[in-house]
Amino acid sequence: MARMFGTDGVRGIANVAPMTAEMVLEIGRATAYVCKEHQKTQRHRIVIGKDTRVSGYMLESALTAGICSMGVDVYLLGPLPTPGIAFITQSMRADAGLVLSASHNPYQDNGIKIFSRTGYKLPDNEEDEIEQLITSGAIKDVRPTAKEIGKAQRIDDAIGRYIVFCKNTFPDQVTLEGLKIVLDCANGATYKVAPIIFTELGAEVTAIHNKPDGVNINDDCGSQHTADLRRKVKETGADIGLAFDGDGDRLIAVDERGEELTGDHIMAICAKWYKDMGMLQNNRVIATVMSNFGFHEAMKHHDIEVGVASVGDRYVLEMMKEQGAVIGGEASGHLIFANHHTTGDGIIAALQLLAVMRSSDSSLSELAGIMRMFPQKLINLEVKSKPPIEDIPELVAAIDKAEKELAGAGRVLIRYSGTQSMCRVMVEGADAAMTERLANGLADTVRTCIG
Repeated sequence: MARMFGTDGVRGIANVAPMTAEMVLEIGRATAYVCKEHQKTQRHRIVIGKDTRVSGYMLESALTAGICSMGVDVYLLGPLPTPGIAFITQSMRADAGLVLSASHNPYQDNGIKIFSRTGYKLPDNEEDEIEQLITSGAIKDVRPTAKEIGKAQRIDDAIGRYIVFCKNTFPDQVTLEGLKIVLDCANGATYKVAPIIFTELGAEVTAIHNKPDGVNINDDCGSQHTADLRRKVKETGADIGLAFDGDGDRLIAVDERGEELTGDHIMAICAKWYKDMGMLQNNRVIATVMSNFGFHEAMKHHDIEVGVASVGDRYVLEMMKEQGAVIGGEASGHLIFANHHTTGDGIIAALQLLAVMRSSDSSLSELAGIMRMFPQKLINLEVKSKPPIEDIPELVAAIDKAEKELAGAGRVLIRYSGTQSMCRVMVEGADAAMTERLANGLADTVRTCIG
């Protein structure tokens, strides 16, 4: 049986298993039970936040009912970026923080991410404990009564607390005055907080896709769709464009010429600046297997060591802790600055990037020159099953043949998504035409072998 929790919590189509109100209620009950078992305090509290999906209302109510039914109090934050919920959880010393969001997925999906009281995502073993309690029915008859039932209340100043937290990560001696910024809020969780933060730091802000209606989250906007942002940056003569995803934990930037920068670019720029400022702990950054060859070249040129983690911010963070790194992230824009937060935060990442621009008096296009992107072709294929790649001889042979043709000047990576029924085929090489041809050939093999 497939594990309920993927690389970033539970996720699926809202009102379809596992994201039904009934299952979410059970997840709430099991999470509350685990919190009570692990934290021996008098009264237990769990924080709940969400993004702007229409299904958030239904699932928030179910989650609240499940938690309260186990004798744990609930604090409702409303729409707030995922990293904001992690911060509030830690700040309030709550037992856990639960986020209702499917991140960059379309509006019909939803999901649950769980943070511990320390602001870090729950480790795999605690997620497995929650799943086991649900599947076994072990807590079916554990039902407090009378005054032991939990209560729910709203926290009205959560946004204000998070705004102050984010602004405090920006250097005191630096200002954004005179800077023109375009923000793409993806009609998601950053729609209120992001414009306030950058405006209060002195920037002239133009916000787009900041009017959520429950169904337009990530719809041709945000970190995965930057066409509107690129257009707006050029139209307004802005110095930079910043695109967040639906729950605000990713950042993709656009320079003043309308050129898109990946998470690799942002990581490289910030790593060099951190090193120059004496802040790059252990002279190391953590990337993933999806990071571009150009990133590794740039870090080698600046004598910065790179650790390579599996895809998923939890695995990046694990390696950051193991190797004592302060910067880590993914090409997709999920960036972690461990000196500021316990999880990836698009707004905080943007503030670090802006700090480099202002401190170095450089344009973003100048800073982006730190690395040269190797041509990369990524093809996402929907699949009905996820058999181990190494168990498919025809696909193994095709990968081997492609790698021989690349002759060490590129790479092949084929992996399943941890949150979607999808196989990702990526080829990177020095020649764009060859890279595309090899990727298309491997994609055809995946379609034939997996379907």
